[in-house]
Amino acid sequence: MTPRVAIVVRTKDRPDFLRRALRSITGQTLTAWEAVIVNDGGEPAVVDALIAALPDEHRARVRAVHSETSRGRWVSANAGVLATSAPLLVLHDDDDTWHPEFLERASAYLDAHPERGGVVSRIEIVWEEQQGDRLVAVRREVFQPQLAVPTLADTLLFNRYVPIGFVYRRSLHEELGLYDDRLPVVGDWDFNLRVLARGPLEYLADEPYAYWHQRTGADGAAGNSVIESRGDHEKHDALIRDEALRAYVDEHGLGLVLYLTKFIDRRFVEVENGIRDEVRREVGRLNVLQRGYDKVRRRLAR
Repeated sequence: MTPRVAIVVRTKDRPDFLRRALRSITGQTLTAWEAVIVNDGGEPAVVDALIAALPDEHRARVRAVHSETSRGRWVSANAGVLATSAPLLVLHDDDDTWHPEFLERASAYLDAHPERGGVVSRIEIVWEEQQGDRLVAVRREVFQPQLAVPTLADTLLFNRYVPIGFVYRRSLHEELGLYDDRLPVVGDWDFNLRVLARGPLEYLADEPYAYWHQRTGADGAAGNSVIESRGDHEKHDALIRDEALRAYVDEHGLGLVLYLTKFIDRRFVEVENGIRDEVRREVGRLNVLQRGYDKVRRRLAR
């Protein structure tokens, strides 16, 4: 069977998560997929054993790419992209999961909308914690439920969808390049900005078909990259913006940037002063009420 969707799984020394991810993949109603597990410096025998334990019809479609040393998230993502051939791609982080119909619905959408470069699922955050030898979901919430559609304007502020919910055409890499493997984090945000700059995307449906698992307080192998690497995210967010700003200035000069910087700063000052004035007025009203209360209290005391 010729695969329609290539699934790239990045992992390192997290066999329990990887086992769950493989259940998510092999449980899809769409069977025309291929999967490559990019083992980023972890123990090869563990990954190979998990693949070997799969039923025959699934094992034939899953293979591993082992790296002797850890090369990072986006080098691993690119290695997985280059090791596959299906026309559609999706990154499945080893600690996330899917609804069983996710790939079937996403591929059907892209067949019906050839003008779209990809499609985004609504994403449900699954907050989980370790209870004994089990991971237990303790809370769920939809990520960015207020958005009607994933847009470039919104994504300029921060990433509005994560890899587990984005199925896209391989041709985007031919047009836009691979993930920026110089980045230790936020490589998905950087790629999403390039994708949205070329054209709009839509949500697959109102209900979520992709599940983004997070664990507050977990560290080490069980940690989440967004939570554990918050400082790195802030640093490289700033560096990406600075590089884009320099590119804009090189082409257009400093004029508009200088104007907008001062304009925005003045608006912030006006807002801040307005808040301070309102606080002073409220404090004045409270003082009047306090004095009235004190008078009544003294009369009652007499």
